[in-house]
Amino acid sequence: MTEATAKRGEGTWFEVLMAFLRLGLTSFGGPVAHLGYFRQDIVEKRRWLDERAYADLVALCQFLPGPASSQVGIGIGLYRAGVPGAFAAWVGFTLPSALALALFASGVENLGGALGSGWLHGLKVAAVAVVALAVWGMAGTMANDRPRASLAIASAALVFAVPGAAGQIGAIVLGAGVGIFLSRGQPVTASPAPAPLGHGRTVGVLCLAVFFLLLVGLPIVVERWPRHDLAVASAFYRAGSLVFGGGHVVLPLLRAMVVPPGWVSDNLFLAGYGAAQAVPGPLFTFSAYLGFVLDRPPNGWIGAALCLVAIFLPSFLLVFGALPFWDRLRGRPGAQSALRGVNAAVVGLLLAALYDPVWKSAIANAGDFILAAAALVLLAVWKLPPWLVVIFCALGGAALAHL
Repeated sequence: MTEATAKRGEGTWFEVLMAFLRLGLTSFGGPVAHLGYFRQDIVEKRRWLDERAYADLVALCQFLPGPASSQVGIGIGLYRAGVPGAFAAWVGFTLPSALALALFASGVENLGGALGSGWLHGLKVAAVAVVALAVWGMAGTMANDRPRASLAIASAALVFAVPGAAGQIGAIVLGAGVGIFLSRGQPVTASPAPAPLGHGRTVGVLCLAVFFLLLVGLPIVVERWPRHDLAVASAFYRAGSLVFGGGHVVLPLLRAMVVPPGWVSDNLFLAGYGAAQAVPGPLFTFSAYLGFVLDRPPNGWIGAALCLVAIFLPSFLLVFGALPFWDRLRGRPGAQSALRGVNAAVVGLLLAALYDPVWKSAIANAGDFILAAAALVLLAVWKLPPWLVVIFCALGGAALAHL
């Protein structure tokens, strides 16, 4: 056992909180960038985990639904300081962006009739560039051959043919099935040695049982007792349970859950999504914004807290539940094959979201198109940070509104 791995459990929750609060304030650039920041700070600088333990944890969180970078942070906190460390890591990494988005939501609410103003429209244009770049980058790694590229297009078509959450889930199931079929006979990637863990399979089974019980049981409870707060909690828990591929892919699923029922308007939804690109930390904190701007209670700060906890709760249950089984599971050919297909389907989900609602709601004329193209060049070619590009688009939208 290496020295870094042996340090598991020797830290304090406050030490973990301070480390991840710093990361939560400075980690711009999305989940892939977050994993790079984690490696630099936790593995290279602090040496809380060695390379093998970190690689094993990242592999698990890429396989699970939910926000991969947040799940890696939860796992690091668990290794370092047990269950208190896991919660401390999540609070430190999540709180800065959640607070920023909730404060932005408060400002948007106070604007009232100014929702059609140019700077808010510029935020929606910024979302076009960000999602387009995400589609391109993910396609280059997840759908980079003919079968998987075709699967991505088929998944996008299924989402359009079956609107709402059913189409999203169907696309994921389709991807898993096709992935298993296409990958028959391909070699299995070798698994690194597992990192030591503070709990065993009994606790893991209990966490997974609670995860599935809530996933199935919450909609039943809402059907029998149609309370708005229960419906909101159920919707956001389901979003956190069923999203593969990281933060951007939660966009279409959340929209399908909050816009058609009238909980959040399309204007508010896309303006908030654009603003979410300007803050560090996980994109799933967009849920705090949505909870704040819900059309009726629970909204405001209570709604923000409810939605934030509901969307991240599956991550805790899945990480705690899957870690004791992961080393054996990911050595199975079927699991790796299904994951390759799911990843291709995720590209299709994001491609569909790029068109509807992102493109359809933001690009209304040639000026919008030029602004979106300029933002994409700034992101992809000039490598400017997303928060700076979002500010550029907000100013550009305000300027276009006065032409």
